[in-house]
Amino acid sequence: MPFYTVSQLTQYIKNLFESDPELQDLWVEGEVSNCMRSAAGHIYFTLKDPAAELRCALWRSQVPGLEHMPANGEAVLAHGRASVYEARGTYQLYVDQVIARGTGMLFLQFQMLKERLQHEGLFAAERKRTLPPFPRRLGVVTSPKGAAIRDILNVLARRYPLAEVIVAPTAVQGEEAPPQIVAAIEALNAHTDAEVLIVARGGGSLEELWAFNDERVARAIFASRIPVISGVGHETDYTIADFVADVRAPTPSAAAEMAVPDQEHLRGVLVRYRGDLAQALRRCLAASRTKTGHVLALLARLSPRAMLDRRRQRLDELQQRMTRTQTHRLDLLGGQMVGLVLRLQTLNPESTLKRGYAIASRRDTGAVVSRVAQVSSGDCIDVRVSDGQFTGTVD
Repeated sequence: MPFYTVSQLTQYIKNLFESDPELQDLWVEGEVSNCMRSAAGHIYFTLKDPAAELRCALWRSQVPGLEHMPANGEAVLAHGRASVYEARGTYQLYVDQVIARGTGMLFLQFQMLKERLQHEGLFAAERKRTLPPFPRRLGVVTSPKGAAIRDILNVLARRYPLAEVIVAPTAVQGEEAPPQIVAAIEALNAHTDAEVLIVARGGGSLEELWAFNDERVARAIFASRIPVISGVGHETDYTIADFVADVRAPTPSAAAEMAVPDQEHLRGVLVRYRGDLAQALRRCLAASRTKTGHVLALLARLSPRAMLDRRRQRLDELQQRMTRTQTHRLDLLGGQMVGLVLRLQTLNPESTLKRGYAIASRRDTGAVVSRVAQVSSGDCIDVRVSDGQFTGTVD
């Protein structure tokens, strides 16, 4: 029974994609999600509609000619070719042009709610409260199973283990999440004496973070008597909860850092009271270490070692190539020389004589006799054979 390896099957499927002219020149409409730019300058994003998602790759070389740069939440038309990314065994669209088609529905809902709540004053800077410097008790509204709660507890234990933590478990994704988040915020306000609330979840797409763009959650945060820190998603993610909260943190871990002081910092403050001289010495040493680190890093970047290694390897490659070239050339010349020797041996008169032939020449002129008409009766001739010569007279 025939079988395929994974690579063979993937290559076969890729060939099917690339042999279909429809898939090599097409436009795809969808909403941009998870758009990010790599360190190399390439752009990766997802096009989606209510029923499906399509991974897209836009190479750096295509960026200067773009009519429109893709951004999360936008509805766009993307042109390119469909093929298979063999390393993952997934198909994706290799984009070479993007045209804006207006704002995606989710992003549009986000913008409309944001403008309405801002108009109502829920985002006003003057109503935002400062956080207590040394909170004794903190409330955390998040999923008990996610990475966010582990990160928050780890940071709190490391920075300020004196604080008591009350976790109000809730879903942070899906339709059931908004009412649960609202109930958790209200319960912490009504039944605890927490001094700071952290509302958090890890990163995700716009849809996964959508519970924190719910109006009910925004109004619950606004109504909280306890100052609220919003730590939702990654640093580039913004939700309605971020704008309503008293403090916005870029990540759940950063929210925990904002909520409590650093015990190491407090120890440092106490140590500084021991004397200005010791503190000045520490600052000098720290500055010296930093400067030394920068100098060492600069020396490492400017070191010619990497260039020398590359040049050394290149020299080895050139030497090997030269050796191969010379060997090949000598082989060719040797073959040519053998052929010439064989030709010379074939053309050598001695070889002809050894086969039983003789060369006759006129004795008086030394001319080689090749025709009967060149001699007459009585002419003396020299006859050369393979092992010598002798004289004769024409009869």
